[in-house]
Amino acid sequence: MSTGSAVRESYYERTGENRYKPTGHAGGAWSTDEQHFSPLAGLVVHAIDGFLEGRTDGLAPARISYDILGRIALDECEITVETVRPGRTIELLEASVVIGGRPVVRARAWLLASLDSSAVADSPCAPVPAPDELPPWDMGAKWDGGYVSSIEVRRTPPVRKGRTTAWLSSRVDLVGGEESSALASYIALVDTANGIAVQQDPTAWMFPNLDLTIHLHRQPEGPWTGLDTTVSFGPTGQGLTSSVLHDLRGPVGQAEQILTVRPQPRP
Repeated sequence: MSTGSAVRESYYERTGENRYKPTGHAGGAWSTDEQHFSPLAGLVVHAIDGFLEGRTDGLAPARISYDILGRIALDECEITVETVRPGRTIELLEASVVIGGRPVVRARAWLLASLDSSAVADSPCAPVPAPDELPPWDMGAKWDGGYVSSIEVRRTPPVRKGRTTAWLSSRVDLVGGEESSALASYIALVDTANGIAVQQDPTAWMFPNLDLTIHLHRQPEGPWTGLDTTVSFGPTGQGLTSSVLHDLRGPVGQAEQILTVRPQPRP
């Protein structure tokens, strides 16, 4: 969030009521002229927050699913949000991200009523080491792009390929000059999971994700996004990145990403 009078860097600048232009900090890991999906996922939540602004019904996002429909160019986008299924205790929203007249992402968010269930609140998910207990990891040594350069990563040393725990934070605001919710800022880091627990050298194999689905049993708090991540590759070109999501208070939910696994083209 922006503080004081200092000029803060951001992943996006607002260019219209529903339009946003990415900065270099949103540059992708697979190709630097594309957007990394992680900050765009947070931007979609920011747009949903704007759509819900002023409401007092207490509904909160419990699931947000994203389908990535194609290449996400590092270019201005328009995000529209609409209600698909209205309700007083359950509501479904849909958001669409369009670049150059072409839909590139469709997202759906289930909102549920906020009730007091603290008497039965519990999760069997094991706690993970705190950020200050883990060593910094230079993610930029393995991945390119403005987004990767913008984040701080603390990670357990992997004991095997495809398995690790990491904490992420960012020094960059989501949208220039605008406050973002704790949820939007948290989700803006979740898609990074696919590059945290690397199964294979990304210079030899490609494994981009086609979707991201986040289920929450508690609303997360910043400033750290915790990822307890497992990556599995199957024998026929499919893969799966699965993460238990944490904040500093404990587990908050889970995230899944389906992967297309294929060799990098030879030079």
